[in-house]
Amino acid sequence: MAAQRILVVDDEEDLLELVRYNLTKEGYQVRCVATGEEAIQEAKVSIPDVILLDLMLPTVDGLGVCKILKSNPQTQHIPIMMLTAKTEEADVVSGLELGADDYITKPFSPRVLLARIRAVLRRQLASPADDDPSTIRVHELVIHPGRHEVLLRGQPVDLTFTEFRLLQFLARKPGWAFSRSQIVDAVKGEDYPVTERSVDVQVAGLRKKMGDLGSYIETVRGVGYRFKE
Repeated sequence: MAAQRILVVDDEEDLLELVRYNLTKEGYQVRCVATGEEAIQEAKVSIPDVILLDLMLPTVDGLGVCKILKSNPQTQHIPIMMLTAKTEEADVVSGLELGADDYITKPFSPRVLLARIRAVLRRQLASPADDDPSTIRVHELVIHPGRHEVLLRGQPVDLTFTEFRLLQFLARKPGWAFSRSQIVDAVKGEDYPVTERSVDVQVAGLRKKMGDLGSYIETVRGVGYRFKE
């Protein structure tokens, strides 16, 4: 099996070398760039399996890069892990709203970084056979798990990996209320380090993409969310 490719984007040379050393030692193919423009070009030319993306970049910052890559059909499927020295929740929320899959705050230990990368890759490479292969039909929504396709009133909806898993999880059991922690476990895997606020962000983004049908995802006060029966 070919080594998995990781694109690291950061303007700190010392950090790039540290990450490159540790990832290469684990058998990954690593490409490092220092600007947002280089990241966008590299992602298109040599599709990586994961992108480690610093938010604080010159010219085009990390959020700008994330927005561009997630809006391009050629690169929108690539998992993006945000690297940030900031601790403000707003930065993390903004990245998740744009479709980022994970984040890690600087400074971080190489062991933690490697564990988080492996978790992202496991989710990305999970076989469709792990999910119920039957088509889900509820209201005016059709979900094809094997094709990773969602149709609303016959029209395809462009969802991120996380949004698709979230919608699929809720739509399988209309009327059932699930807590945010249950949703995180189902969508990301057990013990995934994510805030409850980020679940709300994913739901808000999903509702927006579903338009007037977004109301099918109901908020259950004091519990979490459910898909309308």
